[in-house]
Amino acid sequence: MKFAVCTLGCKVNAYESEYVINEFLKHGYEKVDFNDNNKADIYIINTCTVTNTSDQKSRKMIRQARKKNKDALVVVMGCYSQIRENDDSILSFADIVIGNTNKNKVYDLVVSALENKKKIIKVDNVMDSSFEDMELEHFTTKTRAFVKIEDGCENYCTYCIIPYVRGKVRSKKKEKIIEEISKLVLDGHKEVVLTGIHTGHYGADLKDYDFSDLLLELEKIDGLERIRISSIEITELNDKFLNVLKTSKKIVNHLHIPLQAGSDHVLKLMNRKYDLEYYENKINQIRNIRKDIAITTDVIVGFPGETEEDFEDTLSFVKKIDFSGGHVFPFSSRNGTPAAKMKGQLTKHEKHERCKKLIDLFKELENEYYKKHVGMVVTVIPENFNDGFLTGHTDNYLKVTFKGCEKLIGKDVEVMIEEYKDNVLIGKEI
Repeated sequence: MKFAVCTLGCKVNAYESEYVINEFLKHGYEKVDFNDNNKADIYIINTCTVTNTSDQKSRKMIRQARKKNKDALVVVMGCYSQIRENDDSILSFADIVIGNTNKNKVYDLVVSALENKKKIIKVDNVMDSSFEDMELEHFTTKTRAFVKIEDGCENYCTYCIIPYVRGKVRSKKKEKIIEEISKLVLDGHKEVVLTGIHTGHYGADLKDYDFSDLLLELEKIDGLERIRISSIEITELNDKFLNVLKTSKKIVNHLHIPLQAGSDHVLKLMNRKYDLEYYENKINQIRNIRKDIAITTDVIVGFPGETEEDFEDTLSFVKKIDFSGGHVFPFSSRNGTPAAKMKGQLTKHEKHERCKKLIDLFKELENEYYKKHVGMVVTVIPENFNDGFLTGHTDNYLKVTFKGCEKLIGKDVEVMIEEYKDNVLIGKEI
């Protein structure tokens, strides 16, 4: 039988979908591309609900799956279905509906549905759940693999629905993480991306063991060359973590640290746990340890009550920090969050105009960071080969392309950077 998977949203979803894919492949099913015209017998949609746009995409993909094959078995899982299990936008099209639990049982649920010919609705209370173990020995990409180490968030930022659909912080046992990464390394993966809903909060539910302790243990894994952190909050960059960063030979030269707003007024409205002075001081500490580190971020534009002055403050602060790039999100009102009821909601046009200005600024900063590396020698692990050229990333996540042979994929290659063009560094192997 043929199956297809559509993954929306974050790297945690990507990891969970990869686990589901591996389970079906192990049992002899044939994977086809979700967008192919060839019909699949089973469609699995791993949904997202972080914004209104995410909701729209989730609904679209669910409908599209049923349209592709009216006789297929359609599985809907993830954040969108976690709080909408009774929604006709799901029930009218899906045969199996789960939320953010039971994802490690998708294959068994599919077998049951095929045998019994009955619809399965199994959306549990995520607030009472424990960490749902999954383990990968192989990841689709040839060099970089995601590893989910944590689930849940308890920050309760006023704009965010995620704590309600992902539940409390739960950490994967360190022994399981070390075993999983060791197997991935044996499979040829030199780089792992540690991911979670609140990655840096790993260990908050464990006794006398935290994220920094885990990083120190991962440092010892032979064959693992790069440890990448998908995202980490500024408040989690404590002295212990900074000491690990200082001594580590494997943590890459790139950190993604959400800012969300460059105005203390807006940060307070968002219920973020820091102010601009705290954020800036931490960034300076990091750069004292690693001078050329790439620091990227997330910013929400058009939060309720954000004045023109607040937005100008954000532009100024982004310039001051001199980020290497960033993601910009227009504020999206999520039912059930405090921000949805706040006064001072901005129009769609106002949010669009501010987004455009900030995106342009981030692109300018990103270009400047890339250009600094022209004339330098960098280490690249090639990931793709096409028409005589290899493409990969440096440890500070700069995209590099150069002429070479396919056998270099997954190897460390020294490359002299000759030019920067169209968001890619172009060089030659030395």
